[in-house]
Amino acid sequence: MFDTLDACLTDCRDRLIRAPRDRKSPLHTPVIVTADVDARVMVLRAFDASGWALRLHTDARAPKAAAVEADPRIAVLFYDKGAKIQIRARGVGEILRSGAQVDAAWNASTNFARRCYLGKGPGAGSDTPTSGLPPEFEGVEPDDAQLVPARENFALLRITLTGLDWLYLAHTGHVRAQFTRVPGDGAAAWEGRWVSP
Repeated sequence: MFDTLDACLTDCRDRLIRAPRDRKSPLHTPVIVTADVDARVMVLRAFDASGWALRLHTDARAPKAAAVEADPRIAVLFYDKGAKIQIRARGVGEILRSGAQVDAAWNASTNFARRCYLGKGPGAGSDTPTSGLPPEFEGVEPDDAQLVPARENFALLRITLTGLDWLYLAHTGHVRAQFTRVPGDGAAAWEGRWVSP
């Protein structure tokens, strides 16, 4: 089934195409690791299959935004338990705070989701358990006017993939392939090789 490098790379691409569209996909919530060696689960919002780029939403005030801006190296871990496939990816991250892509992502979000950007910001201290939301928005969906201040806190994390490590866990013997992005004319080309699991 996975007997060619092309089949393995196609499997990576097809799983990443499905992941942001299907909330039940195991790849919908990957682990994102920034260069400061901090890891967190995030929701994959989009995958650009031609540019091999992931898009996730973040708070511009989050420590991870500063970490990515200081050192853009990022690792991403995807795991599909049912299919027994793990994809470890490496890439270059960037935080986008403005522009058409950010505006489109903001406009596509629900007001209930947008309210997350109204609070004090990720990592803000508190004397009691808190959602970080202003009290008037606990369990309440704000209207568009109330969300105006939240927009400046909304950002995208875009990760352009530069390396893939694909692993199929099989009882007959695991199979592993690695891919490195080849610099070129803007189109994503990959060089692959088989490696021992």
